[in-house]
Amino acid sequence: MQYEIKQENDFHYIEEGNGPTLLLLHGLFGALSNWTDVVSHFSQRYRIVIPLMPIYNLPILNTNVKALSEFVHDFIKFKQYKDVILIGNSLGGHVTLVYVKNHPENIRGMVLTGSSGLYENAMGGSFPRREDYNFIKQKVEYTFYDPASASKELVDEVYGIVNDKGKLIRILSLAKSAIRHNMSDDLQFMTLPTCLIWGKNDTITPPDVAEEFHRLLPKSELHWIDKCGHAPMMEQGKEFNAILDAWLAKTFPKGE
Repeated sequence: MQYEIKQENDFHYIEEGNGPTLLLLHGLFGALSNWTDVVSHFSQRYRIVIPLMPIYNLPILNTNVKALSEFVHDFIKFKQYKDVILIGNSLGGHVTLVYVKNHPENIRGMVLTGSSGLYENAMGGSFPRREDYNFIKQKVEYTFYDPASASKELVDEVYGIVNDKGKLIRILSLAKSAIRHNMSDDLQFMTLPTCLIWGKNDTITPPDVAEEFHRLLPKSELHWIDKCGHAPMMEQGKEFNAILDAWLAKTFPKGE
């Protein structure tokens, strides 16, 4: 991703474009680059903000979903963003939900894609053979409908993470925290407009998870993408952007 990573205080983030603020949150093994297609498509009409979440920098005893949501709150407060639309993938969707539960006043709407928060086959659950490169490659490929979407660069990145003891401990802590922090009792009270964009072939947060989110979130719409796994904005970026574009235009006409 050829965008400037800005640094202010302890925050590292990308900020591109002008207009209503779309704040994008990556997942457990995610990175800023997960959102390349979204940034290039929307930055002509929206302010696109992607904070790098401190997944590997939190104190071990405070490595949990709530701590990440408070990091996002501190970031939004520091930047003085108003009327934000939060967009979260995987763990980033879960962080979005916890944030909206605790700080709804800052948020106009939310978009969840492959979100944890109800149930997931956690990729971060265990790595019994983490030194086996092919094993890690298969785990990464499992994220996508088309295994070819798991680039060597992505596999190398995940392999490096799970073989770094400090990072692995935090990955496991966050995966366990996500499972413990079930949001099913909270969703009925979240009345913000919500767009659910889901891969029909998601094996980590399967389609029935999307249907349950849709049932429990009062103002939600559910959109499916065929031949698509757990990261629609990466694997089917064009279709993801088309769905998001239409939903934003309909829900917040003329950016109002």
